[in-house]
Amino acid sequence: MTDLGYHASHEQFAPSALLEYVQLADEHGFDHALASDHFHPWSEQQGESGFVWSWLGSALEATELTFGTVNAPGYRYHPAIIAQGAATLRELYPERFWLAVGSGQLLNEGIMGTDWPVKRERNARLEECAEIMRRLFEGEEVTHHGRVDVEQAQLYSRPETAPPLIGAALSEETAAWLGEWADGMITIATPDHEADAARVEAFREAAPEKPVYLKAQHSYAESDADALEGAHEQWGANCIPGPVTQELRTPEQYDELADQITAGEVEENVRVSADLDDHVDWLETDGDLDVDRVFVHNVNTNQTSFIKAFGDDVLPSFQ
Repeated sequence: MTDLGYHASHEQFAPSALLEYVQLADEHGFDHALASDHFHPWSEQQGESGFVWSWLGSALEATELTFGTVNAPGYRYHPAIIAQGAATLRELYPERFWLAVGSGQLLNEGIMGTDWPVKRERNARLEECAEIMRRLFEGEEVTHHGRVDVEQAQLYSRPETAPPLIGAALSEETAAWLGEWADGMITIATPDHEADAARVEAFREAAPEKPVYLKAQHSYAESDADALEGAHEQWGANCIPGPVTQELRTPEQYDELADQITAGEVEENVRVSADLDDHVDWLETDGDLDVDRVFVHNVNTNQTSFIKAFGDDVLPSFQ
């Protein structure tokens, strides 16, 4: 059975509002949440970017949910610091925090002024950082010199079990590579169900017993028109095709390209409907991939009615 989770989008909502939303999700039957980790929003229309690591402590204290966040170690975050933060949350809230790691986007990591590496180099840095974090979770004193440097670092406050390092993948090639070393995989639901299945299969061939999570973009509102309008306004910048989205530095650059994205193109990339049965059908299709969790992201700003409706009328179909 596939579990459903709630996606807490820090690009779209102030941290205080998001805290209320995850509490509401907890009250309406969600067991899991995924929180984004951004320095900049994708678009000026979104307009927020709270610091997720400050927020996670409040969210874990205020709810009974499990939480994960997707992080790109090795740029604006040193892997030893992320290991310390993740270990602290896991010690405070045993078994309730996990960490996803990915190769990042220039939108967030570019604030360091670094030259943005090609994907192959970003992957190598990611795997190196993951190994550093694992050694720290084990209590080892780590000295390492490579793409990142660590000098005599040791974690003294550690949880009983280390936070799982779930790898983030957008391609079949990356999924297969993650299967060699990650503790699980998180990927995106796309309009191409066969491509989604291929990524899951590529990971599972290398790691058949490890969990797979999916993040799915939905837009639910009182009418189809409202759902589409909200998705177009808030998520149009995320419907830009191709890998260019990993190479843009500012929200303004995303908005320039998003101005060319039509409502129809948004509807091709986001599951837009006012009919809850449609959303159940889409999520059952995700479940056919045999993924362990699907984190549902309602991409418009209408979070309260979405949480209540999905909690009351969609979650029971998956329990």
